[in-house]
Order: sequence, then structure tokens, then C-alpha cells
Amino acid sequence: MEFNLKEIFTAFMVLFAVIDVIGNIPVIIDLRKKSGKIESEKAAIISGIIMILFLFLGKKLLTYIGIDVNSFAVAGSLILFFIALEMILGIKLYKDDENAANTTSIFPIAFPLIAGPGSLTTLLSLRAEFHIQNIIIAVLINILLIYTVLKTSVYIERLIGDTGIQIIRKIFGVILLAIAIKLFTTNIQELF
Repeated sequence: MEFNLKEIFTAFMVLFAVIDVIGNIPVIIDLRKKSGKIESEKAAIISGIIMILFLFLGKKLLTYIGIDVNSFAVAGSLILFFIALEMILGIKLYKDDENAANTTSIFPIAFPLIAGPGSLTTLLSLRAEFHIQNIIIAVLINILLIYTVLKTSVYIERLIGDTGIQIIRKIFGVILLAIAIKLFTTNIQELF
């Protein structure tokens, strides 16, 4: 077991940027209005379970279908690149499913808003570079933060306002873009 605060912090920041729970506050508030309430505990726990299971089983699944982790990490870095472009430029490249039923806490909040394609790809990309226990700690810290944001989303929106949310989204977009480029360059070298 090798705990490394730098790895934990980096993994936390990468996941925080990809999940973009602050930037998704308007979506969360809209879903809360449509469904009446969001079960914050349920959404946080289910998304955490999905991410940790994928962290352990994702590599085996990839091996089973004949893809190595470095190839997946390169593909993941490209997804992160496009997510970052969405955040920075304010464009929509990925179309969300607009269907919100009485299962709002699970779908679309726990999956795919929190534990979606971006965060799952990121987990395997991080696994190619960091120790697994540091990634798990980063996931758990993110889940606690997600729970807090879900629980207090209306208050947070009033506190920072639409402009504040947009500024935060753009800052994390730039950070995510830099991380995507680093993941790409590190893992593309391993393939050659």
C-alpha cells in the first residue's frame, strides 16, 4: 500500500472536473423541480458503487474484449478532451437523455450524470498512472462532495449565481483539457 497525497489530490481534481457537480447544479435543480425531490444519499452511494466496481472490473472487462489499458486511456483522454471543450466553449457535443422519471436519484443523476462515460473512462485512465488505493480515496472524497452538493444545491445556486457557475465550469474545463493532453501523451508513448 502506497498512499500518496499528490496522487490522491490529482485523481480527486481530475474526477471533480469530469463529474463537474458544480457545473451540473442547474441540471440537478431542474431535475429536483421535475421529480419533486432527489434522494442525495441514494444518488451518492450508487454512483460511488458504480465507479469503484468499474475501477476493479473495468480492466478485466477490457482484457476480456481484447483492449489494453493504455489504448483505453488514450481513448479516454480524447473523451476528456471533448468534455473539456464542452465546458470551455459552452457547446454541447453529447446529447443527454431528457427522460426523467421517478427514479431521478439513480437515473440520470447517479448514472450517467455522476458515474457516466467520462468518469468511468477517467478511472481507467487514472488507473494506468496511479496506485489504486489513491484513486479509491479520491473517489470517496468526490462522493462526499457530491452528496454535499446534492443536499445543498439550491443554496449553492443562490450563493454563487449563474455567472459563478459558468466561471467555475470554464476554469475546470481548462484544467481538464490540460489533464487530457497529459493522459494522451503519457499513454500514447506506451503504445509505441
